[in-house]
Amino acid sequence: MNKYERLFTPLDLGFTQLKNRILMGSMHTGLEELGDWQRVANFYGRRAEGGVGLMVTGGIAPNQEGAVLPGASAMSTETDIKNHKIVTDRVRSLDSKILMQILHAGRYAYSDKAVAPSPIRSPISPFIPEELDEGGIQKQISDIVGAANKAKIAGYHGVEIMGSEGYLLNQFIVRHTNKRQDDWGGTYEKRIKFPIQVVKRVRDSVGPDFIIMYRLSMIDLIPEGSSWHEVVTLAKEIEKAGANIINTGIGWHESRIPTIATSVPRKAFTWVTKKLMGQIKIPIITSNRINTPEIAEGILRDGAADMVSMARPFLADPDFVNKAFSDNSDTIIPCIACNQACLDHTFSMKLTSCLVNPSACHEDEFQIKVTKNPKHIAVIGSGPAGLSAAISASQRGHTVDLFEAKDSIGGQLNLASRIPGKEEFLALVTYYKKRLDTLNIRTRLNQNASFDLLVDFDEIIIATGVLPRMPDIKGISSKKVVLYTDILNEKVSAGEKVLIIGAGGIGFDVAQFLTSDRSSSTLNIGKWMKEWGVADPEISRGGVSQDGPQIDHPKRSITMLQRKFDKMGKTLGKTTGWIHRKVLKSKNVRMLSGVNYEEITSDGLIVSFGEMRKDIQLIEADTIVICSGQVPDVKLITELKEIGKPTHIIGGAHDSWELDAKRAINQGTKLGISI
Repeated sequence: MNKYERLFTPLDLGFTQLKNRILMGSMHTGLEELGDWQRVANFYGRRAEGGVGLMVTGGIAPNQEGAVLPGASAMSTETDIKNHKIVTDRVRSLDSKILMQILHAGRYAYSDKAVAPSPIRSPISPFIPEELDEGGIQKQISDIVGAANKAKIAGYHGVEIMGSEGYLLNQFIVRHTNKRQDDWGGTYEKRIKFPIQVVKRVRDSVGPDFIIMYRLSMIDLIPEGSSWHEVVTLAKEIEKAGANIINTGIGWHESRIPTIATSVPRKAFTWVTKKLMGQIKIPIITSNRINTPEIAEGILRDGAADMVSMARPFLADPDFVNKAFSDNSDTIIPCIACNQACLDHTFSMKLTSCLVNPSACHEDEFQIKVTKNPKHIAVIGSGPAGLSAAISASQRGHTVDLFEAKDSIGGQLNLASRIPGKEEFLALVTYYKKRLDTLNIRTRLNQNASFDLLVDFDEIIIATGVLPRMPDIKGISSKKVVLYTDILNEKVSAGEKVLIIGAGGIGFDVAQFLTSDRSSSTLNIGKWMKEWGVADPEISRGGVSQDGPQIDHPKRSITMLQRKFDKMGKTLGKTTGWIHRKVLKSKNVRMLSGVNYEEITSDGLIVSFGEMRKDIQLIEADTIVICSGQVPDVKLITELKEIGKPTHIIGGAHDSWELDAKRAINQGTKLGISI
């Protein structure tokens, strides 16, 4: 018997059956907008091959005004039907089921055609939406119904109606965005009329044998959001209107509370879904920060949901389900919820990928073909670049030796995992260890590569990473001065007053590390909720605590400094940077830009400001941490060139600008499959 018994118990919907309790939730990948529908089919087909029981497409607009962006994918024409049929034919041939998500952006539409229940501009769009009149409301409902009908013709097993995350249906539901006083606003009963009518009319149109899944916002995480009584009321009405499944939505896009970033605890919001269990008869799906089959199985055993939604884990590993089913869950490539290649790409108008799996959405580019000319390859350095190269080269059929000067693999990933909120990085290192073992890659720890050791290899890959860059500051040799690596490895302990020189990703990480009491809230849901001001919506409307965030007093006084005049944290991730800035602000971290470093003294650091070097002052410090960038670790390169063997330089050794695991893994993987 499989240890994930509940996870692999079929779910009977009456007219159809889902083969397991795993949903691949909707993701905006950008694939549908490319116009290459075979590529879209390859993406969903690969996940169907991997065992997913039910999957949902990215958001598909029912009309022009409902599109998230001009030119976003829609389901409104005969051509759309033909294109989508390419996808559904592929999925149906692989014993899986797929729903099309109907998403009407409402005021979130980045367009002057945006419409909404009230003319209130969203904080994430510059456009003031047009207030819908009665005719406009009826048109939007009709267009959603039309999209559902076209989805049925295109071969979808059903639709997911997007009613959460602050999109149009959600906008009608709450007073925050619905200021109307007609039949579509005012009382709660009138405000929920729009989503109820949408579901009812879709059901009446598509008939009984078509899945309707409704994405319901169970905790809005905004002021004036829904109360718990209202959430339950809506769920019951949506069930009456004809939905087969309720899926969980968490938070609005404009909420200032993170919901899926790596610093959010695993299964952080499952307790919300559990509150709805037993209130309705149709199945309920839980979501957000569920990334292992063990967690998913535990949720189902706890009675917190009937089904579990995971999205980004299927970018990380399309074989997630099959690996779990065959009791090989320790070989699943873990989603670390970093957002760097998925959501950051989406909001930067780039095609989605995945930091830990660059082949995601690029399946045709990363095909591993067994070589007809096996070689003996040396990989020097076991950071993300070296590990990726070693693994993909081994998959090609090459014999690989991996040299690592330290006593463990992982490189900078190990440092990252020490940062509160980045514990997921440790799971990636654990995965790599398992992968090296299963591929029989010879890992030579505590061994510096040398001429004698490398002379017999056919090719050499240098992935030695980076070394901290020491800036040219008078007094830099002071005992007060330490490197970020020594702080994170806890070789030295910082004093009470700390200056951090450098405000890139490393500087922010060090500040987070030094203001923490080592009791990471990411590992404690209750503590995390308190820190971010998340409350039970049964007690506090919208799930926003009336007391606000409650932050423990930081153990140190931290000042961050940078030479540039730019906003601190400008280079941080597009969807996570605001989180890091908000956390440090809450811990009273002082941030100074446009700083000149004049001299380090026994009392601290003398600085000035601007090109004119004005306002010279002493900033007292017990410890000064250097986070001012890196330089490539190239000690071996000159020596190895003398061997005369084909040599490749990747990762930080090739380009030391910031620490970029996404780039390193991409480089390593591409090199490995090309050798």
